[in-house]
Amino acid sequence: MTHPYTYIDPNARIAPNVKIDPFTVIHGDVQIGEGTWISSNVTIMDGTRIGKNSRVFPGAVLGAIPQDLKFNGEKTTVEIGDNTTIREFVTINRGTSDRLKTKVGSNCMIMAYSHIAHDCIIGDNCVLSNSVQLAGHVTMGDWAWIAGVSAVHQFVNIGQHAYIAGGSLVSKDVPPFIKAVRNPLSYGGVNSIGLKRRGFELEKINHILDIYRVIFNKGLNTTQALEFIEEEVTASDERDEIVTFIRESGRGIIKKYVKGAMEED
Repeated sequence: MTHPYTYIDPNARIAPNVKIDPFTVIHGDVQIGEGTWISSNVTIMDGTRIGKNSRVFPGAVLGAIPQDLKFNGEKTTVEIGDNTTIREFVTINRGTSDRLKTKVGSNCMIMAYSHIAHDCIIGDNCVLSNSVQLAGHVTMGDWAWIAGVSAVHQFVNIGQHAYIAGGSLVSKDVPPFIKAVRNPLSYGGVNSIGLKRRGFELEKINHILDIYRVIFNKGLNTTQALEFIEEEVTASDERDEIVTFIRESGRGIIKKYVKGAMEED
């Protein structure tokens, strides 16, 4: 199902039932899973791996070399999972020697004009709304959602089920299960609507809320808050996920909103 005006390098590995529209270019070191649709005017470059039943819309460029001056031509990849949608003019760059790959999981929606830089790792069921810009080495947990025209600093980690409001500048890590809102970007409560949509029971949502009340509202520093949570809060997968995320944060987490506060950096 390939149009005669499409160029496919003979070394590319294209599964059965892949539909490729005209004026698309596919380089040699490329793999595309069955049932995937590649629209017109798409460029898929060496090192790109696309799973099954995904969709790539016009103007997307996948697998271009990193926009990183340290890149020295090493063999790296872009890996895109199954059932993922890449909308118009999205760009996803290959990895560098740091992680050797840039990865987008399955069942994701990457909306128009978004950019995913080198060495980003995006989980399953994530959404990047229009014009979201991810710098290098960003990670996003499963079910995380970034609303439109947001920019994420390099090496930032975004926890699972987190929601980041549109127009945000994200320079600190965003812990799991929460909403990040306002300017400067701050804790805006638990992402209860998203959690309800994904089948979380009210008891579990309240449990998560109790944990974040300790972290943001009890007047403790981060170390004290984590110690209190481990000693006093009932053990659960959610508790352990939050504690581990914050303890391993490299850039520090976003703070509680304080009216009139200025960014530290």
